[in-house]
Amino acid sequence: MNKLWNAAASGLALTAALTLPASAQMASLGTPEGAVSIVAWPGYIERGETDPAYDWVTKFEEGTGCKVEVKTAGTSDEMVSLMNQGTFDLVTASGDASLRLIAGKKVQRVNIALIPGWDKVDDRLKEAPWHTVEGAHYGVPFMWGPNVLMFNTTVFSEAPKSWDVVFNEQTLPDGKSNAGRVQAYDGPIYIADAALYLMSVKPELGITNPYELNETQYDAALDLLKGQRKLVSRYWHDAMVQIDDFKNEGVVASSSWPFQVNLLKADGAPVGSTIPQEGATGWADTLMLHAEAKHPTCAYLFMEHALSSNLQSDLSLWFGAVPSVPSACTDGSGMQTAEGCAENGLQDFDKIWFWRTPTSACEAGGCVPYHRWVSDYIAVMGG
Repeated sequence: MNKLWNAAASGLALTAALTLPASAQMASLGTPEGAVSIVAWPGYIERGETDPAYDWVTKFEEGTGCKVEVKTAGTSDEMVSLMNQGTFDLVTASGDASLRLIAGKKVQRVNIALIPGWDKVDDRLKEAPWHTVEGAHYGVPFMWGPNVLMFNTTVFSEAPKSWDVVFNEQTLPDGKSNAGRVQAYDGPIYIADAALYLMSVKPELGITNPYELNETQYDAALDLLKGQRKLVSRYWHDAMVQIDDFKNEGVVASSSWPFQVNLLKADGAPVGSTIPQEGATGWADTLMLHAEAKHPTCAYLFMEHALSSNLQSDLSLWFGAVPSVPSACTDGSGMQTAEGCAENGLQDFDKIWFWRTPTSACEAGGCVPYHRWVSDYIAVMGG
């Protein structure tokens, strides 16, 4: 069994322990309601305002009569909070949010029979445990990819080989310290990045899964992050702010998403990205439908639209992500290519530790649950 499925096993244990009832699902589509509201990661729902070449909203609106409204969120916790408000139809949830939304009964089962494009979905994602519980689907796979190390190429002539460059104080190739010149992600799930690094550099800790940490392992990850605090100029969650920081604020290395890397490169900024030798955490995002969605037919139409090869291809190129529809890499429907998908990590699926919500009921037993991650990471950022 590959580590992806091992990483999600305790999430399944959580949902099983909650003995979730079978959630109602739509039996048929009705008349489009004229609107659909989506909570999304930055860059996911584009209508050509950032770059005219990237627009997968306008034609959907024209073809369905469903006006798309988007609220961007910078962290999974923010997405869960927004969905708890009950005013949105869809969310592009990562694995550290999706099971929480299912367990909280904030999303409903999805009837894949009403989504013709389902057959095109990557087989590795169709039954993924962050959106599938006891055979019931609670979403439609959207995009996936790694959390990369972004770096300034004028400082690093070669890509850094280790995440050590953002975790420990050191002199960089330009002869200056990294203190005040690196960033870290503003989200409790970043504790997993520290744990992943420690898996490699401190094997004596016995970490086998960065989302399943006993007290000793968890304390070691927190200690690493506390030490990192003096190096960090900003804990980032706004992609556009991070882009500005790399342009204007002297930031030279940080965890990031391919989205920021692509926009900076397109603007001529001296940046590169890499997955260091310790590996990377990552995200596999799912379009999930609110349990009390006000525009369910428009939402289903958008979920089907999201699986179109053209959208999948262009979004893959735009964000630097891997499409959930593999044919989008090769069928020429959009701007992405087979080479581009390979560069984005199409073959790295089993190498990425996909985000998911830590629970106490983990495979190893006695692991630190997510609510502790939340409070402790806030304390770390506060210094």
